[in-house]
Amino acid sequence: MENDTIPSTVSAETPASPSDSPPTLVVADPSLVLLVGPAGSGKSTLAARLFAPDEILSSDALRAVVSGDPADQGASRAAFAMLHRETSRRLQAGLLTVIDATNVRAEHRRPLVRRSHDANVPMAAIVLDLAADVVLRRNRARERVVHVDVVRRQLSWLRGTIDDGQLVREGVDPVVILESTAAIDALTIDRRGPAV
Repeated sequence: MENDTIPSTVSAETPASPSDSPPTLVVADPSLVLLVGPAGSGKSTLAARLFAPDEILSSDALRAVVSGDPADQGASRAAFAMLHRETSRRLQAGLLTVIDATNVRAEHRRPLVRRSHDANVPMAAIVLDLAADVVLRRNRARERVVHVDVVRRQLSWLRGTIDDGQLVREGVDPVVILESTAAIDALTIDRRGPAV
């Protein structure tokens, strides 16, 4: 039903009531899907629930490939070079591709936007905009804790990305903004193939 989907830039603050269908993000297949949010917001968990493992390119997993340690920031340059090459390859092959990285800064999204345009593939974004205290608490509970100052900077960059409407200006559509763990847990994906 039309009112069950989340079009363009929409905020999903509250979970669907038991009588409603869960919120659904319509995603073109193929497309490039960006997960956007600070460390500890639940991006990897959400990606694993909504997408097949072979559709997800994770910056942490690629850092582990490069250095053996997913937290090794010294491996980021090589890891993102791999991520960008694989993104281009997948999009040119017509494969839906999900980027599991913070993606909170425009300069980090720019190479992905370019690859999406080069492949003539649409981009969508799932933004995890949880309250700072929730993110910080979740980060502390992780096996691999990110320094609190880093998470606070990511929260600040995310706020600027959302409040300034940067994603829409970059050509990302649809964008769904999830503002609670309940909304994150309720989100479903409706994959739509190319129009015939």
